[in-house]
Amino acid sequence: MIVLGIETSCDDTSLALYARDRGVLANLTASQLIHEEYGGVVPEIASRQHMRTLLSVYDALLARAGLEGDNLAGIGVSNGPGLVGSLLVGVGFAKSLALGLQKPVVGVHHIEAHVLSNELQGDALKTPCVALVVSGGHTSLYHVPRVGRYELAGGTRDDAAGEAFDKIAKLLGLGFPGGPAVQRAAETGDPRAIDFPRAMLGRHGFDFSFSGLKTAVRQYVDARPALTPRDVADVAASAQAAIVDVLVDRTVACARDRGVRHAYLAGGVAANRSLRAAMQAACDAAGISYHAPLLEYCTDNGAMVARTAEILISAGRDDRLSLDVFTRGAIVSWADSS
Repeated sequence: MIVLGIETSCDDTSLALYARDRGVLANLTASQLIHEEYGGVVPEIASRQHMRTLLSVYDALLARAGLEGDNLAGIGVSNGPGLVGSLLVGVGFAKSLALGLQKPVVGVHHIEAHVLSNELQGDALKTPCVALVVSGGHTSLYHVPRVGRYELAGGTRDDAAGEAFDKIAKLLGLGFPGGPAVQRAAETGDPRAIDFPRAMLGRHGFDFSFSGLKTAVRQYVDARPALTPRDVADVAASAQAAIVDVLVDRTVACARDRGVRHAYLAGGVAANRSLRAAMQAACDAAGISYHAPLLEYCTDNGAMVARTAEILISAGRDDRLSLDVFTRGAIVSWADSS
């Protein structure tokens, strides 16, 4: 069966078609570059851009796959967490399609979809496991006994890791989005040049905190009115190392505490090369099997929504026209505990 996935939780309009026996049939994303001039996503602009592009992306997706709407077995759409206006546009479009085509529609939790993006390369999630979902809006660590069962083990107490990257990039004049910009600048820097704080490192529990790091970077930059390109590279590399150290430490500690042998990365920051390398090394040293999605499925994408929706629809779920959006909230388990 072929399922359509719709992702509009933030600023990317992404749609994809997925079939369990064939994988991702097509995945198209329209990125909103307009936000670069503001140094961050403007919610009202994002929702209006989704309204302008959704139908054209849908038509192009079907044309690329050589399919028509009647070929769909169902529709999945991210209905939270995210920006309320963006979510409402995506959910409204999904419900309209479902009504017109007489197909089931399911709401997909955006974070669960990120976790299951690891299945898009053909391998089922190896459970029990821990999953670190880290992006501009989310930094959450889950214990996953099996697909459909999720236990939130830790989360950020302030900024998400991706937010920290964005703010550090802005302080250094590197542009938006911050994650790729900091990574590029860090390539020629020394990650040991500056001893930035690593909050929560080694502590009991599995929470994160990045506001102190952001403050430390601002104070360092403010104390030096003229940063050389070498200074910028060293700050970027040192700040990136501080973020990576905390993410890796908390994830491996959680895996050990839960007694699991598999650890997964997911989310936009999972594309960071330093994070992927450090997580691989730490997991290898701890005897834990490390997994990460393909780079193309780290950022928000319709394919991860379609994959998750295919599982839900196969289980008989149909949220119908009562489907609504939510802006915050951990993944809610939907499978029984047996």
